[in-house]
Amino acid sequence: MYPIVRKEKLADKIYLMDVMAPRVAKSCLPGQFIIVKMDEEGERIPLTICDYDREKGTVTIVFQTVGYSTTRMAEYKEGDSFMDFVGPLGCPSELCEEENLEETRKKKIVFIAGGVGTAPVYPQVKWLKEHGVDVDVIMGSRTKDLLFYVDEMKAVAGNLYVTTDDGSFGFHGVGTAQLEELVNGGNHYDHCVAIGPMIMMKFVCVLTKKLNIPTVVSMNPIMVDGTGMCGACRLVVGDEVKFACVDGPEFDGHLVDFDQAMKRQQQYKTEEGRAMLKLQEGDTHHGGCGHCGGDK
Repeated sequence: MYPIVRKEKLADKIYLMDVMAPRVAKSCLPGQFIIVKMDEEGERIPLTICDYDREKGTVTIVFQTVGYSTTRMAEYKEGDSFMDFVGPLGCPSELCEEENLEETRKKKIVFIAGGVGTAPVYPQVKWLKEHGVDVDVIMGSRTKDLLFYVDEMKAVAGNLYVTTDDGSFGFHGVGTAQLEELVNGGNHYDHCVAIGPMIMMKFVCVLTKKLNIPTVVSMNPIMVDGTGMCGACRLVVGDEVKFACVDGPEFDGHLVDFDQAMKRQQQYKTEEGRAMLKLQEGDTHHGGCGHCGGDK
């Protein structure tokens, strides 16, 4: 069992939990994720690692209540335990690999975090700060009430720019508008990392392609099973079929087919849609979800 040692409500429907999971804390790196399962009947929920403390043996997760399982999860209290807490899964961020550190230090990097995407951005920025790399961060939210981790991010970012769609806090507009204003004002960036809703990442990539800024995106929003078996996170990157949970979650954003990924995500939610995907994808369809028959 994996006890919850701290729980905090960060914003409307957004919760933080510190979970005692020494094995995961010992080996995880920024960019990776875990799968949590509440009990025997519970759904497997993939969640990006927001932070970790190797000495205490804790892993921090942040989640938003969007359905039955996450709503039920939000009812858990300090002292309650998860039955399963599996990880670390996925590939660490390339920026947070020590063998690449010298090259990383030569780059001017900007992170763009949309909504709950702030959670997976934070550990990367923190790791880079600890290794002598200051980066710019643009944090975006629909409104002030949905912002979280502003002070924490400010402590690790070289420069922090906060945006809200309604102008209730910081820059009035979306993250792409803030990035464009920074570039037009003379800021130069060699690398961009965008993490958030798929539609947000798509439009970041449209802009950065125009600005000639190489961009990495994290495709964690399309995960379901988290092990590569269900096939829900199947996407096309360039001319190749990839699976976000085992090949990623980070990919070259200028090569990701966002329109196909978003369409597929919607189809996957219905029985008829899953059957159509199985027909369309033939031998490349994984099955394994237990619903479409591809696992039999």
